[in-house]
Amino acid sequence: MKYLRLKKSGDFSKLFNKGNRVYSPYLTVIYMPSKNTVMGVAISKKHGKAVKRNRIKRLVRAAFIASLPNLNGTYSMVILPKVCPEYSFKEFEKCLNSCYKRMGK
Repeated sequence: MKYLRLKKSGDFSKLFNKGNRVYSPYLTVIYMPSKNTVMGVAISKKHGKAVKRNRIKRLVRAAFIASLPNLNGTYSMVILPKVCPEYSFKEFEKCLNSCYKRMGK
C-alpha cells in the first residue's frame, strides 16, 4: 500500500485543530478519515539538533511504511515523536501498530 506525504502547512494545521489523537509511550498520532492515506511527521527542536531530528524522522517514516499493512482504512495523519533518551525502529513500529488498533474503534 502506498501513501502520500503531508506537505502543506494548511494541511498540518487542519489536522492539529480538528483531528483525533491517539497516544502511545513513544508517539502521538493525530488523525482524520480521508480518501487517501496521507502521513506527515512533525518534530520540535526539543529533540536535538538537525541531524538527530532528521534521523528520528527517517525512523518514523520507515516504521510507518513497515506497519502500513496493519492500518484499517485510509487516514490523514501527523505523527509526533515524544522526547526520550533513545529512539528505535522497533519501538516506533510497535507503537504505531497499537495506535492503529485504537484508531479503528
